[in-house]
Amino acid sequence: MTVPPSSGPEASSSKPTRARWVIGLFLCLGTAISYVDRANLSVGLPFMEADLDINKAMTGVLLAAFFWTYAPGQLLGGRLVDLVGPRIAAGFATLWWSFFTAINAVAGGLATLLIFRLGLGIGESVAPSAFGKVVGRWFPLRERARAAALYDSGSRLGTALAFPIVSLIIYAFGWRASFVVAGGLGVLWVIGWFGYYRDPEKHRFANDAEKRLIREGGARIRADHDDTPQPTVRWRDLLRFRTVWGMMLGFFALNFAFYFFVTWFPSYLVEARGMDLLKIAWVGVIPPLVAFFCEFGGGALSDRLTRRYGPTKGRKIPIVSAMVLASSIALAAIVPSAAVAVGLLSLSMGCLAVAAASIWSLPADVAPSEGTVGSVGGLQNFASNVAGIICPIFFGLFAGTGSSAFVLPLVVTGGIVIVGAACYLLICRTFEPLQLPQTRTTQPEGAVR
Repeated sequence: MTVPPSSGPEASSSKPTRARWVIGLFLCLGTAISYVDRANLSVGLPFMEADLDINKAMTGVLLAAFFWTYAPGQLLGGRLVDLVGPRIAAGFATLWWSFFTAINAVAGGLATLLIFRLGLGIGESVAPSAFGKVVGRWFPLRERARAAALYDSGSRLGTALAFPIVSLIIYAFGWRASFVVAGGLGVLWVIGWFGYYRDPEKHRFANDAEKRLIREGGARIRADHDDTPQPTVRWRDLLRFRTVWGMMLGFFALNFAFYFFVTWFPSYLVEARGMDLLKIAWVGVIPPLVAFFCEFGGGALSDRLTRRYGPTKGRKIPIVSAMVLASSIALAAIVPSAAVAVGLLSLSMGCLAVAAASIWSLPADVAPSEGTVGSVGGLQNFASNVAGIICPIFFGLFAGTGSSAFVLPLVVTGGIVIVGAACYLLICRTFEPLQLPQTRTTQPEGAVR
């Protein structure tokens, strides 16, 4: 691809500008807002149940409902991103989910909450593939895990911010106001996104040196307006590769543990550890905040190992070792001290974040072409978010049975994480671009099948 000269203020400079890292910050903030929006219900539910007459069993169903549309939406979302590009897909998806967040303020009962939760899942399902594609386009291979860490750290930041922000809004104004505020954050992000984001070759703040760094460093570059025929790959073509299956199964296991923190962690602090609203507002911040900083370390480690050993070892070493350590979530179920339990949960979530920094790099690492990064990411994310359907219901089966309600679910979760580490180690072979025996090409508008 020929990249036109930059017209930005630093076009003549030989030092690369850092527009790509501003883009990465946008991805981080967008992800953070999405997690504030989805975690809003988790934080508010212990205080909404009485108002809306929701029992504990239905609480698990309600928390899982988001994933009924979010998980399958990953597949269609990946195709949509490959078709229209990440700029349009991410912007309009964020507007969609912001609406379905704010409208929770008028919920009158379980039925309306379920409908709004399903709508939220549809909108948020587009973001992972869109943001993953942006990472592939904007960042060379040697920076990709750090960029993925910056992007995905938004999930930890959003989860952390949801506790104090939502709790304090509920305390001051009630739970309905918290949804309106959260929805407004997404609208503000969209305004900034459409104003700033362009692909590298058309970005006014990226100079020639930065564009060259991106292009020659192995970024998966292709502009949304580029009409060059691209290979098209069906899902069943991708599913013939054991590496894709390993990515799907391994990410399912990681997210099974992570979604405990997004859905049931506030209730765990209330029911199993006896904390009140103001206390969980601050204690609940600790594990996701630890994870937020750990993810940057995981990204830097992965990129360093990749430069030294190549992408296969560079990704596998941090993923497998961190997931083994993340199984410490099981120990948090059996220790008597609340402080020790929170420490173990912080260790677990931090290690999940270290592994995630490499995992989010994989679609751009293994996709057969730039035009299929979204589809590979969609498959990986679909499987991982099936865990979001199962995890809340699984924990909900034991909720309300006293302080020991979380013991068995957390022990089982620790075992699932170990199995996930084995999937990355044994099922995945190499993290290199997949080689298809026959590749079809077509114009971009015909890419969706």
